[in-house]
Amino acid sequence: MGDPAGVGPELCVRVLASPEMQTLCRPVIFGQLEVLRRASQAIGVPLPDGLQTQAAGCAELSDTTTVINCAGPDAGSIVPGKVSAACGGAGYHYIETAIGSAVAGQIAAVVTAPIHKEALRLSGVQHPGHTEIFTALTGAKRTCMMLRSEVLTVSMVTTHIGYAEVPGRLKVERVLDVIELTAAALQTMNQRPPRLAICGLNPHAGEHGLFGQQEEERCIEPAVRLAREKGIAIEGPLPPDTAFTTASRKRFDGVVCLYHDQGHIPFKMLAFEDGVNITLGLPIVRTSVDHGTAFDIAWKGVASPVSLFKAMEAGVLLASAQGAIPNDV
Repeated sequence: MGDPAGVGPELCVRVLASPEMQTLCRPVIFGQLEVLRRASQAIGVPLPDGLQTQAAGCAELSDTTTVINCAGPDAGSIVPGKVSAACGGAGYHYIETAIGSAVAGQIAAVVTAPIHKEALRLSGVQHPGHTEIFTALTGAKRTCMMLRSEVLTVSMVTTHIGYAEVPGRLKVERVLDVIELTAAALQTMNQRPPRLAICGLNPHAGEHGLFGQQEEERCIEPAVRLAREKGIAIEGPLPPDTAFTTASRKRFDGVVCLYHDQGHIPFKMLAFEDGVNITLGLPIVRTSVDHGTAFDIAWKGVASPVSLFKAMEAGVLLASAQGAIPNDV
């Protein structure tokens, strides 16, 4: 359900009210029923009759369960749009509970609504975001963030760190991991070998060492060579300012980016409404919206559910491909 003070609860209400989403899969909300009820009243979208709930931590998940009631603040105390430790902690607990159910095989995929990083930190959680939480709680050895849409797909070598830290995190092994994870995911989703590009870190991809500290020569080019030896079709490092042009997007199925905003800015310019965030490398399927908690419009009934709907579609696709659910669901 995400941070309960953000747009997550109202987006979950719209999922439960959507015939399309009910046909796609059987949604189970990890959150708090009373928060959903408050959000439902606030936006004027009724919840379905006869919602079935279970307490978090049940050994088995009933076939009729719609809401897993997790620990969190009293619904009446939540102020939409306000950062709070209580809501940050609740958002983390919802995630933790959903991951446990996915690892146990009770659910086929986890689709996350947005959390607020400041609220998360105020609650005492040290992980900066969903990707790091899922990596830690599942024990995954290598993961990365991928943003996917019909017009552009990007994956990130580094994510939630400051720009000054990025060069030090660029190791050949890490760059190769992200290339391999991206190639494998796109092979699954597109059902054909993908064509990839990778950006340089510096302007003009370093101009053969003229700009930067030869990150391209030391970290990126060796990873590209190793990827090609493994049969992955990848070009680069490309100058970042031309990697996302219309012509480039037609040539490549995905672009490996070296830091958060290198990929997020072009992606959200082109696909903010219908983009999907996918964590690659996990032992479970995890997809998400590509936007934040939108505290400025929380519980006002104007938040678009399109990204969440797309994330659910991607979750079903990936879970089907991994055999977690029948292919005809």
